[in-house]
Amino acid sequence: MNFSSSQPPPMPPETAELGAGNMPVPVWLMVLLFVLLYAGMVFFDRYSGWFDAEVYMPYASLADLQAFQPRGGGSSLERGRAVYENICALCHNSDGKGKPGQAPLFVASEWVMGSPNRMIRIPLSGLSGSVQVDGTEWNLSMPAMGASLSDDDLADVLTYIRQSWGNKATAITPEQVKAVRAQVGARSQPWTAEQLKAIP
Repeated sequence: MNFSSSQPPPMPPETAELGAGNMPVPVWLMVLLFVLLYAGMVFFDRYSGWFDAEVYMPYASLADLQAFQPRGGGSSLERGRAVYENICALCHNSDGKGKPGQAPLFVASEWVMGSPNRMIRIPLSGLSGSVQVDGTEWNLSMPAMGASLSDDDLADVLTYIRQSWGNKATAITPEQVKAVRAQVGARSQPWTAEQLKAIP
């Protein structure tokens, strides 16, 4: 064979296939990659809490969950006021004097000062139809604003209403709310004033 000095001799075929950019990956490196990936998944599963039954299923029922909720700081009236401002004040005003054509007043209201059993039922199931408050006739529809509240929160907000703005009614306890909630059950229909008057 005659090779010129400016041209390198041809390389064997097996050498020609191996270039600087296509070196084979060592098997041990692939094994190490999969071991690290597997270890990461095990660590994530064990310590992330995403699939841990202690995170998703520690309680058998909603009542169990509510029983372990912290009450938070402050007095019952302070917590009741916070709930009132967030839920009730939009319609009934922060001063409890209601809004014309929208919601009746709570100040010296016979419904507020009367039977706790009646008062608890109103936020649990709602109120619909004609109702007389402090000599004024109201024809309104109030949704069940308190149905999603815990027994403690509903008791606190009702107590706040019964003991604010000069009202001097007795406090409502979480036990009273729980008892009425059990009596009402899954009722979805709002109460009428006549139905509530029949409840002692």
